[in-house]
Formats: sequence, structure tokens, C-alpha cells
Amino acid sequence: MKCLSTSVLLTWSHAAKGTTCVVRVVGNKSLKKSGSFICSSDSEIIGYALDTLYNVISNDLEEEEQDDSEEENLTKVDDLGSQFTEIFIKQHENVTLLLTLVEEFDFHVRWPGVKLLTSLLKQQGPQVQQIILVSPMGVSRLMDLLADSREVIRNDGVLLLQQLTKSNAAIQKIVAFENAFERLLDIITEEGNSDGGIVVEDCLLLLQNLLKNNNSNQNFFKEGSYIQRMKPWFEVGDDNCGWSAQKVTNLHLMLQLVRVLVSPTNPPGATSSCQKAMFHCGLLQQLCTILMATGVPADILTETINTVSEVIRGCQMNQDYFASVNAPSNPPRPAIVVLLMSMVNERQPFVLRCAVLYCFQCFLYKNQKGQGEIVSTLLPSTIDATGNSVSAGQLLCGGLFSTDSLSNWCAAVALAHALQENATLKEQLLRVQLATSIGNPPVSLLQQCTNILSQGDKIDRRGSKVQTRVGLLMLLCTWLSNCSIAVTHFLHNPANIPFLTGQIAENLGEEEQLVQGLCALLLGISIYYNDNSLENYRKEKLKQLIEKRIGRENFIEKLGFISKHELYSRAAQKPQPGFSSPEHMMFDHEFTKLVKELEGVISKAIYKSSEEDKKEEEVKKTLEQHDNIVTQYKKVIREQDQELEELKQRITTLMSQNEQLQATVTQQVSQIQQHKDQYNLLKVQLGKDIQHHNSHGDTFQMNGIQTEEVSKLKEELEEWKNKHELLQGQIREKDFLIEKLKSSQLEIGTTELSSQNSRSGGLEHNNELQKELEMLRSQLQLQSAEINQLLIENQKLQVMNTTADPVLGDSGAIVTHSSELEGQLEQQIKELKSEVKALSEEKESLKQHLDSSSSTVAILQDEKIKLQQEVAESKKEQDDLLVLLADQDQKLSALKIKLKDLGVPVEDEDDIESGDQGDEDEDVEEEEQE
Repeated sequence: MKCLSTSVLLTWSHAAKGTTCVVRVVGNKSLKKSGSFICSSDSEIIGYALDTLYNVISNDLEEEEQDDSEEENLTKVDDLGSQFTEIFIKQHENVTLLLTLVEEFDFHVRWPGVKLLTSLLKQQGPQVQQIILVSPMGVSRLMDLLADSREVIRNDGVLLLQQLTKSNAAIQKIVAFENAFERLLDIITEEGNSDGGIVVEDCLLLLQNLLKNNNSNQNFFKEGSYIQRMKPWFEVGDDNCGWSAQKVTNLHLMLQLVRVLVSPTNPPGATSSCQKAMFHCGLLQQLCTILMATGVPADILTETINTVSEVIRGCQMNQDYFASVNAPSNPPRPAIVVLLMSMVNERQPFVLRCAVLYCFQCFLYKNQKGQGEIVSTLLPSTIDATGNSVSAGQLLCGGLFSTDSLSNWCAAVALAHALQENATLKEQLLRVQLATSIGNPPVSLLQQCTNILSQGDKIDRRGSKVQTRVGLLMLLCTWLSNCSIAVTHFLHNPANIPFLTGQIAENLGEEEQLVQGLCALLLGISIYYNDNSLENYRKEKLKQLIEKRIGRENFIEKLGFISKHELYSRAAQKPQPGFSSPEHMMFDHEFTKLVKELEGVISKAIYKSSEEDKKEEEVKKTLEQHDNIVTQYKKVIREQDQELEELKQRITTLMSQNEQLQATVTQQVSQIQQHKDQYNLLKVQLGKDIQHHNSHGDTFQMNGIQTEEVSKLKEELEEWKNKHELLQGQIREKDFLIEKLKSSQLEIGTTELSSQNSRSGGLEHNNELQKELEMLRSQLQLQSAEINQLLIENQKLQVMNTTADPVLGDSGAIVTHSSELEGQLEQQIKELKSEVKALSEEKESLKQHLDSSSSTVAILQDEKIKLQQEVAESKKEQDDLLVLLADQDQKLSALKIKLKDLGVPVEDEDDIESGDQGDEDEDVEEEEQE
């Protein structure tokens, strides 16, 4: 904007209104956006300028009665507004300046700026989007509008973001990561969810822009737990009367938003995760409640059925839940049965019937369990003889044979989905018998379908007869494909092949060309999946029949009528049946996949000779044999893997046993060493006592009382001998266990070497274990030798004691000394026994302490790992915070520089601190003066 120093008259001629818009701006002060002078009337002047630009660019006209000339003027206004927009955005600085003005909090500046920017986006959306995208923080500035406390600006900000996010994935991602989901959901909640006004509608439209065809935003929406916040939207209450138009619109948009998250066009993994989240948070249950409620408007009910369809499509958990839902009736009926009753009822709206069919298809999609339950209701063993309840199979059969062509088509397609990619159910459905009339024998379901197909022109029907025949042919093609038994049953009827060849050979109108193509497809399936079990209808004979009555080229041409049809192309686009009228309801989406798969192989099969067929059959047999061999090898490999796992487990067990034995041996070694030390101590003490006794007399050896002590010592030596024998017994037991382990390890090694060479590593490990066991045995032998040496020393000591038996003279001093020596020996023996007992107790306590310390160490190690993870996470968070703080410091410094450029005095933190310190010093000086 330029400097306004004098009166300026802005005049814009508005051709549409035929008036002149005049804005007079009077002032003598400069208005400089990058300078430093802003007078009190600047915001008012800027507001008038923005309003003027908005009126020039916008195409909004006042509501007046318009005639033809005014409509022409309206077209001119569109062109004129687009031209003005193009002139305005030619200089990108204009849009950048407008973004800066939108940041102003002043209502008179911000609101007209928002409206002008919205109008620019409406006129030249992609160009303005690109300018905003390359502008620094352009999108982030506009996100602040959602947090404005003034509802007018907030609501117009939502409209602005709607235009900004249209068809621009990059801007959609930026808006989503600027916390748009949280703010929009808060606004919807504040406005009353589905009971809210037009603001809720605008927020839902913006959410659709952000999520539709944007996998990144969808994943962010799911990971942010925003799906859980959608559940209150569908709590419509028990009283469903008096739905306002705005509530219907809001709920319709909410249902569409759910469908955006679980659309079949999304990646399968993303759709599956959203479906599971909707089940766990109760959203699916809430939708089923609306589905079974009364008083719900028809369009909301239809959209709810479509939404439930896509929430359960391909998700086994959701499909099982939907199968368990019952309608609130007396007696309760399954929701599937209630919906099928609406589908085959010709009085129901066409859109509703299409929605029910889509729901049934989604329920059976990749759901073999549900398919089996539907087909089982048609089998003789499960039919309710009392007739009190109507099953899904009975409803489908009733619709298949009714006089309403739309019911015929819907029931045929629904039954075909129950057989989709399930050969077992195709065979079971051949058992279904139908009672056509009283007195006549029952006929099979397959036979009844072919009878109705051949008599289609003779039966009066409401609707298109072609539609009925197309539906039955699609059912038969799905039924017979990849099922040789069904093909054999079909060929058993001698009237079927002549009917098909007659239909294909005739030259019929355009409406019948579709029927001819489907008949050609059915005949081709009868040839391709024929197992040649019927002599009259072998593959070669059917090909000759085609060559004679139809011609191969003519047959291929008729087969191509299907894929060339316009309605075929429409049905192949998406799974949901989207038909504008019942007459266009001809093809099913899954059936188009079957046609695409079979068209090529049938064309090749028609031109193949009998020799090629034989070669193909031989190749098939060879492949089957090869598959059988591969299956056998897989089984052998699986068994060997199991054996290998068992052997690994046994090796692990043996290793643990070996470790235990090593620990036991180590413990016994320590015990033997303790006993040896105790024995040496006793021997030293006994030698000292003898020397002390010899010092009191030259010929003193032993008195009568000492002989008793010697006998006690002999008893203790006997006890030591017994202990030694016990230790030797334990050693022999360990030797036995070691030999047993060696034999078992040798057996394991031989079995491993005979099974696979790859197990040699296990034998090497066993050899190492054997070496360790041999070392242990050598240690035990050394210890036994030491024990034998100790025994020899004991025997020498006994001999020395026995030689000291002569009785000396009756000297009172010697007797006294002997009694003292006896008391000392008894006290020492008692002390030794108590020490041995204390040592054993200390040993047990140390063992317990060791066990507890090992468990404590394991727990501390786990806690250490957790703490290390927490430290790593905290370091990462600190790094992120440091980066954020650095960004904020840069932003603050940039804002300070900008404010300085604008002329606003800005004080640095150092200046502020120095100023505060100066004030404190002045206060101190005043107090001192006082």
C-alpha cells in the first residue's frame, strides 16, 4: 500500500449492479506497512479498503428478482470477478500482505481480510493456494482463525479453510498437523453435535476435505484417537420425531465422514484398522442402533445402511457382531432377515433396496462363516418345519421366484455372493429341493433357475424381463464356475444346452444382446470346467456343437457383448451399486471380476483341439502329482523340523542338568575342603596337647582317663569314616549319572547324524560336555586320593594313640593335670562341634542369600533396562524441547526485529533487568536519605 498524504478517491465501476462504488479516504498522515507510523484511524482505513476489494472481486449479489438480462449480467460478473482476482494475485506480495492483515486482532481488519481471501480462493483457487503454500507460515497464520473468540471470524475462518484445502494434499497435511482435527471436533461438540446449526455443517465439510483420498491424514486421525470422539454424534435419543432439516444434513455428513475412513478404495490395512477402532469404541454398535430404530428419516436410514456396510466389509469381527444384531420386535428377528425383507419388498424405495443389497454383499465379503450360515438356511436339515420364522434363505428364494423383476435380480445377486469363491457351498446348494406346486415332485434349485430362465418370456413380470434373465444367468455363471460337479448337474438336464445354443445363434435386438453374451459365458463355463463325466456332453462334442450351430467367431463376438456394455463399465468402477434407475440395474461389481477372469480362458478353450485338451489334462495331472510330491516333502520337512526342535529342547535340558551337576560337585568339593581343614586343625591341636603333657614328666604318656578321651576320638574318627563313605557313595551316584548322561548324549548324537548333517553342531557341543565331565571325574579322583591319604594319617594317629596305653604311677600332680587336659579336650571338642554346626547353618543361609541375590540381580537388570529406555526417551524429548526453544528464540528475535522496523520500541531482556536493578538502587538510596 502506498503513502496516503492527500485526499484519495477510489472509484470502481461495478458492471453487475450498474452502480458506482466510491470510497473516499481522507488523511494527512502516512500509512506505511513496513514503516513505523500508524495513526488511530489506520484500522478503519484498511477495513474500508479490504471491503472495497471484496465487493469488487466477489460475485455475491443481493436477492432480487432477476430476468434474462440480469442472468446475462451475472455471467459477466463472474468473468469480471475472475479478472480482478487475476490482476490482484499477479503480484504475490498482495496475497502475502493480506495474510499479514489477517493476523491483526482488530475486528475491522481481520474480518474483511478473511472474506477477501475466501473470495480470492473461490475465483482462482489453485493459484492462490500455491502462493499461500510458499509463503512463510502462510497456512499456520490462517489456522489461528479457528481459535478466535469472535464467532463471526471463527465461522468465516472455517469457510476460508474449506476453500483453501480443496484438492490440495500438501495444504491438507499442513492443516491437519496444525491441530485442525482437535479444534474442529471441539467446535462440533460446543455447537451440539448433530443438533447444531450451519457451523457444524461447515466443520464437517472441512473434515471431509482433510480426510478424503488422503491416507496420511486418515492415519493421523485414527492414531490421534479421534474416531472415539465421533461416537456422540450418533446418539440421537429415543425420541426420533421432529427431525429438522439441518439435523438431517448434519447427520448425513457425519455418516459420509465415517464412510471416508472405511472406504473400499482406501489401502486395506488402513481400512481394517479403522474398522477395528470403530468396533472397540462402540461406534458400530451405535450405528446398528440407528439402523434398527423407528422414526428415522428415509435418507438417513439409507445412508446408515451404506455406512454399516462399509464398516463391516471384509472385517470378520465386525461381520460376526452384525450377524448377532436383532431387531427390537416380538419375537426378535435378526437384523439381516429384517433388511432382506425390505430388499425383496417392491413397495420399498429403490435407493433403500440398493443399500440393503450392498449391506448384504459387504456382510458376505470374505466371510465364509456368514456364507455357510446363509446357505445352511436353505438345506433340508435346517429348515423350520413349523413355519414360525422366516430365514434368510427362504427370503432369497422368495425374491428369486417372485413376479417383480427387481426382486429377482437382487435375490440372484445376493445368492451369488453367498457362493462367491466357496466350492464347498456350491456343492451343498445342489441339495436344495423346492416344492413348486401341490402334487408335483420337488425340483432342485438349479433346475428351477433354468426353468424360469427358459420360460422368462412367458411369465408376466413387473419391470424388465431382461433384468430377471440377467440376474439368473449371473447366478448360474457364479455357481458353475470352478465347480465341476455343478457343471455335471447342469448338463444332466437335456434342455439346457439346446436353450443356450438357440439363444446365442439368434439375431436379437440390442436389449437381448446382453442375454446372448451371458448365455455364451455360461456355455463357455460348461466347457472349461467340464470333467468329461457325461459321454454326450464332453468338451469336444460341445465345441463341435458350437462350430456347427453358432460358429466360433460368432460365439466369441457374442461373448464380447458383456464387457463392451456401458452398464458393465459402470458396475466395474466401485463395489457399491450406484444405479440411477431400476432399468440400469444389470451388473454386479464382483461379477465383472469373474467375467474379466473367464473371458480370455474361455476364448482359448474354444479354439483348442482335442489333442491340446489331452495335453492340458496331462499337464494338469502332472502338476497335481508334482503338487502332491511337494506336499509330501513339505510334510517330511515339517516333521523333521519338529524333531529338530525336540532335540534342541533335549540338549537344552541336558545342558541345564550338567550345570546343576557341576554346581553340586563344586559344593561337594568345598565341603570336602572344609572337612579337611577341620581334620588338620584337630590333628594340630592333638599334637600340641601331647607335647604339653610330655613337658610335665619324662616318662608320661597317657592315664586311664585319657584312654576314655582317646576312645571318644576314635568314635569321632569312625563318624568321619562314615561321612567319607557317604561321600564316596554320592560320588559313585554322580559317576552313574555322568555315565547315563554320556550314553544319552551319544544316542542323541547318533540320531542327529542319521537325520541331517546340519546337526553336527549339536554333537560338537555334546563332545565339549563330555570333556567337561571327564575333567570333573578326574577332579573327583584326586579328591578321593586326598581323602585316602587323610585316612592313612588317621590310622597313624590311632596307632600312636594305642602305643601310649601303659599306665604310669599314681602321682597326684599327673592326675590333676590329666583331669585338666580332659576338661580342655572336652571343651575344644564341644567348640569344634559348635563351629561345625555354625558353619553348616552359615552355609545354608549363604545359599538362601545367594538365591535371593540372584533373583534380585535379575529384577535389577530388568529395572536397569527400563530406566535406560526411559533415559533415552527423556533425552529425545529434551532434544525436541531444545529444538523447539531454539525455534521460538529465532521467532522472538525475528518478531523483535520486525517490531523495531515498524517503529515500536522494544526492550531487550538485558535492558529490562538493568532497568529493574536501577530502580532497586534508587529505592535503596531514598531509604538511606530518609
